[in-house]
Amino acid sequence: MARIDVTVDGVRYTDEVEPRTLLVHYLRERLGKVGTPIGCDTSSCGACTVHLDGISVKSCTVLAVQADGGQITTIEGLAPNGELHRMQQAFHDNHALQCGYCTPGMIMAAVDLLRTNPDPTNQEIRDGLEGNLCRCTGYQNIVRAVRAAAATPTGVTG
Repeated sequence: MARIDVTVDGVRYTDEVEPRTLLVHYLRERLGKVGTPIGCDTSSCGACTVHLDGISVKSCTVLAVQADGGQITTIEGLAPNGELHRMQQAFHDNHALQCGYCTPGMIMAAVDLLRTNPDPTNQEIRDGLEGNLCRCTGYQNIVRAVRAAAATPTGVTG
């Protein structure tokens, strides 16, 4: 067993974990952060995307021990007081989801995209979300939602 100290959605945790435990399993099974889905377990779909020290990562590719000392934000952490983050609101307002399975990872990747590129073009949005797959929407409304979130002042809901 290995000891880790992580801060997840603003709460600090100290735990003993098997060294081979994936971050996605730690978040879901130990901490109950079930908003981060297990998609493909091969890093192909991006459904399990979270932020580790402010940068989006596919949590099925990170061992929990690699996150030791890190700050992790899950989809639940974007709306800590129940008020939707501007990206979550934009996805809702622009009908950017259907089944919803990819939505948490898509939103987390989109938030990171706007962190590095606050006013992306449609092509830059498509390129920025390239590692996140959606089998339902066709991406048009997802691109529209990211553009809407980019146009929303950062002080308004996230």
